[in-house]
Amino acid sequence: MVEEKIVLDTSIIIDRKISELIRRKKIKNVEIIIPIAVVDELQAQASKGREPGFIGLDELKKLREICKKEKIKIGFSGERPTIEDIRLAKSGRIDALIRDAAKKENATLYTADYVQALVAEASGITVKYIAPKIKVTGLIFEKFFTPDTLSIHLKEDSSPFAKRGVPGKFELVKIREEPCTKEEVENIIREIMEAARISEEAYVEIVRAGATVVQLGNFRIAVARPPFSDGVEVTIVRPIVKLTLEDYRLSEKLIKRLKEKAEGVIIAGPPGSGKSAFASSLADFYSRERKAIVKTLESPRDLQVGPEVTQYSPLEGDFSKTADILLLVRPDFSIFDEIRKPKDFEIFAELRLAGVGMVGVIHASNAIDAIQRFIGKIELGMIPHIIDTLIFIKGGVIEKVYELGLTVKVPSGMVEEDLARPLVEVRNFETGKCEYEIYTFGEENIVMPIKAAERISSVKKLAMERISQEVKKFDPLAEVEIISENRATVRVSNEIIPRIIGKNGATISAIEKRLGIHIDIEPRIPALGKEVEFHLQESGKSLEFIFNRELTGKTASFYVEKDFLFSATIGKKGRIRVTKDSEIGRELLRAIVGRRNIRVLI
Repeated sequence: MVEEKIVLDTSIIIDRKISELIRRKKIKNVEIIIPIAVVDELQAQASKGREPGFIGLDELKKLREICKKEKIKIGFSGERPTIEDIRLAKSGRIDALIRDAAKKENATLYTADYVQALVAEASGITVKYIAPKIKVTGLIFEKFFTPDTLSIHLKEDSSPFAKRGVPGKFELVKIREEPCTKEEVENIIREIMEAARISEEAYVEIVRAGATVVQLGNFRIAVARPPFSDGVEVTIVRPIVKLTLEDYRLSEKLIKRLKEKAEGVIIAGPPGSGKSAFASSLADFYSRERKAIVKTLESPRDLQVGPEVTQYSPLEGDFSKTADILLLVRPDFSIFDEIRKPKDFEIFAELRLAGVGMVGVIHASNAIDAIQRFIGKIELGMIPHIIDTLIFIKGGVIEKVYELGLTVKVPSGMVEEDLARPLVEVRNFETGKCEYEIYTFGEENIVMPIKAAERISSVKKLAMERISQEVKKFDPLAEVEIISENRATVRVSNEIIPRIIGKNGATISAIEKRLGIHIDIEPRIPALGKEVEFHLQESGKSLEFIFNRELTGKTASFYVEKDFLFSATIGKKGRIRVTKDSEIGRELLRAIVGRRNIRVLI
C-alpha cells in the first residue's frame, strides 16, 4: 500500500541519497516520481561531458533496479522543458518545473539543494531537505599518495602509476600490478565531483565535452572520458614543496633586480621543472618585500600563494575579460600562470604596457625559445619593453637568467654600415655578455647566437688561405674577403670573371662545393665599360634581367647608382636570374622600392 508520493529533484539524485535510504529501509511504501525535467537536465549535462550528468543517470539506473527488487512503484511525470527553459536553467527554470511536478502530484519534494527547499516551502509545497553528507578529505585517491608523490595516473584497465621524487628529478613507478577497473575509476571521479560541489576549497575550472578539470584543495584533477579519450582516465597532481625565494639561493644582483627593477619577468622551463613553484615564491616575495598588491591569472588556480594574494580565473571563460577587471583593481603585480594561446601573449603585453608589473610562466625547452614564442605575436621592437628579465628553470634550479635591451647597430657578423638596424640584445644577466641578437632581415625574424659570429674570427685566416689557393689559380692578384661564417667575396680581374664562373656557373659551384662556403665574384677594379639596356621582370622567387641575345656570354657588372653590386655572365637566352631571398636579391629589391637607378655595364 502506497502511503506517500515523493518527487525527486536533480540534486538528491546526484547525491545518490534515495537509493541508500531504500537499501536501509528508511523509505518504503512510497511511490517515487521522477520529473521529466530532471531526466532531460541530466541527459543534457552528460551530453556535454559533465560529470554530474553521468553520476545522475547512473543513479537513476540503479534506482530502478532497487525499486523493482523492493517492489516500490517508480514513474515519470511533469512537462518536458522547452528550449527557453533549458536556456534559463541557471536562473532556476528547471527547478521551477520540478516544483510544479510536486505540486501537481500533491507529493513531497525530496531535495539536497537548500535554495530549492526554501523556495518550495515558500510556495506551499511539502519538502524533505536532506543535507548532503559528503567527504572532502580522506578521499579514495589519497591512499595512492605518499609524501614524495607528485602525481598519480589512473586509467580503466591499466595499472595505476605515480610520479615520485621532486620537481625536475622524479621517476614513474607502478603503484600496483592489478589494473584499475572502470567502476573503481568512476567511483573516484564521483567522490571528487561530490566533494568539489560542497567544498569551499574546490573549484570546477574547466568543463568540456569529455574533459573536466577540478582544483580540490592542493590537488589539481583532470578527468578525461570518451570521446575525448579512449577510456576513463584521472590524473591528479599535487605540489609537494612550498618554497620561498630565499630557498633558491639567488645572487645578490638578481635579488636586487627583482626588488627594484624587474617588472616584466618570464619564468620558463620544461614541464615539471618547478616553474609554478618559483612563480608562487615570487608572488609572495613581491607581496612581502615590495609591499605590493599581487593578483594571479590562472586556469586552473593551483599556485600555492598566501591569503593576501588573490587568484583569478578566466571570467566567463575569457582571460581578456579578467584583464579588464584587473585594470580596475589596479594591482602592482600580476602572475600569469601558463601563457599558451596567442591571445594570452597579447593580454600579457597589454597589461604590461598599461603599467602593471607582470610575471609570466611559459613552457620552453631552453631559455631563448621562451622569447621566440613572443616573436610574431608582438612587434619585435616592443618585446624589450614587455620582457626585461627571463628566468629559465630546469630540475627545480635556476639555470639561466637573461636581460633584454633594444639598440640600433650593425648585427654581429655583418660588416656594411648601411646594414645597421634596431635589434634586441639578449644578455646573460650575471656576466653582462650578449649571447643572442634578434633582428629583422628582409621579411624574416632572425635569432642569431653571438657565438656563431665569434667563431668567424677564429677560422677567418684559415678560410682565406684555402679560398686564395683555389682562386689564385685563375688570378694571382685575386683578393679574398670573409663576409660571414659561410660566405666570402672574391675580387678578380674583369677578364677572369667568365673563366672563374664557368659555363652556367659550373666552375664556381665546384669550388664552393669543395670549400663548403658560398663565394661572390666581383671585379677587382670595377670598369665602367658600356652601359646596356635591359628588361626586369619577376619570375616566382626570382628577379630576371633580360638582355639582347647578342650579349650572351658577356660579363655584366651591376651597379645601384654608382655603387657596384655584383657581376655575372649573361646566359644562353640573354638572361641573368637573381633569387629574391639572397643578399643581392634583397639589395636589388631595396633599390627598386627606393626608386634608385640600377645600371648594367658590359
